[in-house]
Amino acid sequence: MCKCSFLIALQTLLTKLNRMKNNILFFILYFLVHLHSNGQIENDSINKIDEVIIETQRIAIPFAEKSHTVSIITANTISKMPVKTLDEVLQQVIGVDIRRRGIDGMQSDLYIRGGSFNQVLLLMDGIKMDDMQTGHHTMNGIISLDNIERIEVIKGPAARIYGQNAMNGAINIVSKKVYEDKLKVNLSVGSFENIGASFGMQQLTDNGSVLFQINKQQSEGYRYNTDFENWNTFFKTKWKDYEMLVSYGQRKFGANGFYASPNYKDQYEETQTHLVSLKKSFQAKMWNINTSSYWRRNQDMYLLLRQDPNFYRNLHINNKIGLTVDATQTNSLGKTGLGIDLNQGYLVSNNLGDHQRFSTTVFLEHRFQFLENKLDITPGFALAYYSDFKEFMYPGIDVGYRFSKQVKLYTNFGYTSRIPTYTDLFYESSIEQGNPNLKPEKAQTFEGGLYLNFDNLTFNVAYFDRVSTDLIDWTKDTEEAKWEARNFSEIQTQGIEFQSKYDFYINELDQNLRINYTYLKDVILDNDIAFSRYSLNSFKHQFTSQLQTSFIPNLQQNISYRYVERTDGYSYQLVDVALILSVKKWQLSAKANNIFDETYTETNLVPMPKANFSGSVSYTF
Repeated sequence: MCKCSFLIALQTLLTKLNRMKNNILFFILYFLVHLHSNGQIENDSINKIDEVIIETQRIAIPFAEKSHTVSIITANTISKMPVKTLDEVLQQVIGVDIRRRGIDGMQSDLYIRGGSFNQVLLLMDGIKMDDMQTGHHTMNGIISLDNIERIEVIKGPAARIYGQNAMNGAINIVSKKVYEDKLKVNLSVGSFENIGASFGMQQLTDNGSVLFQINKQQSEGYRYNTDFENWNTFFKTKWKDYEMLVSYGQRKFGANGFYASPNYKDQYEETQTHLVSLKKSFQAKMWNINTSSYWRRNQDMYLLLRQDPNFYRNLHINNKIGLTVDATQTNSLGKTGLGIDLNQGYLVSNNLGDHQRFSTTVFLEHRFQFLENKLDITPGFALAYYSDFKEFMYPGIDVGYRFSKQVKLYTNFGYTSRIPTYTDLFYESSIEQGNPNLKPEKAQTFEGGLYLNFDNLTFNVAYFDRVSTDLIDWTKDTEEAKWEARNFSEIQTQGIEFQSKYDFYINELDQNLRINYTYLKDVILDNDIAFSRYSLNSFKHQFTSQLQTSFIPNLQQNISYRYVERTDGYSYQLVDVALILSVKKWQLSAKANNIFDETYTETNLVPMPKANFSGSVSYTF
């Protein structure tokens, strides 16, 4: 990384911070001054994180023993943030780029460390949510924040663990476990005539538990043709060694400028996403075995002119059924993990045509431990077969050395690949043209990092280097030409990532401060493309910070600041705040986003809203 570039970026950031209101700066600086004098360890919180078993890998190990970069966001942390939806939570995770069109998760694309939204795999309780049609639907049907136990974000080459779509990383949404009987109702209101309501219940049974929630959210929109109506239903039950999950999400929204040119203001879209899964865990001799069968259905209906459905209409129906079996064994040589993933996909589309795809992925890895368990080495591979493409091998290795309980050094290396979506291959419109001759994307990624966990301070720094070939993006040579899906020759992506958290007490009340930063550099080799829609405008600088405080019992405050600058030089900064008051069984919250009225876009020249506010009240029976 160029030292001059970093200093210029830092100076720019400090200049922009200086323009902010004096009372906000004073608020932050006051607590920074008092951190050291009032700092005390929040043992329970830190230990719980260290002991969490990471589910985003075949061999389950505690968070503290990881040998790659993983971020965990717990339900407790989420409850204090100035957010309402999953995409807003993930925007606070360093290295994660959420490019939104609209508000309340209406349409969001998910990126990790550059690349494209098709190169990140999202999972729900370990079930893959990828979509054969397009990565635009990755975030469809995700459960509400009330049902999330934690979010696990693994960055870097995850294809060895999951296969297809995990080129740059994977995110696993872990749903809540039931510990007690409870009923909860919630009502919310906000800017742009935003109204929401939800009802949830959870109950313990003799041999398991039941969790159920239904919620609705609607708004008139923050500008012309951005109104929406969302429904979401979630059901989860456990009985002995079985676990069943059912979710359904429906979205109807105006899509002003979302996909085609920003001049197309009357676009409209409806999506429906179903997920049903059944899991069973058991032991066979020395093996712990987990099985999952699932069905995911996504339906997408798009209109170019909302008021004239017959002018241009797309209807895509995507069904995928799958079975996964994972087995782990602890032996004298360490831990062995192996698994198989079988799935069959069906796509019916009036634009893309009708297609089927069968895939099989076999996984194998082994974790060796030496030098009194200070050194861990985990080699492994995934072998994948696709009925419409050739076989792929994803080898990789993780290596870590723990100097003490507080200090660990790690590195990992892996090969990854992604086959094109059916939108990449076959989509056609007046301004877009798919390419049936596309080749699969490929990449090799190296990562090295240091993890520290001292009393009330956690710290992680990582360097990553990814060389990608045959990357797929929608490009064109002139402004008047159609967007066409193409392969690039070679792109090198390098970056440095830093994240930290400081826990402390003031008047025996817990507080914490998080400071995170990412620098990313894309070097495009052999590129003669004039216009790129997705891949070539990553975050160059990304800075996030959060200060969570509590001065009196039952009242919590949160202020978050985010600055981003993309590779084309475009930058913006956002400040969000939240107040949460808990009184017995009542909870009241007030949240304000973009409080300084920043004018900005995240993708496709779609303007995001200025300052907006929301409030909610909930009661637990």
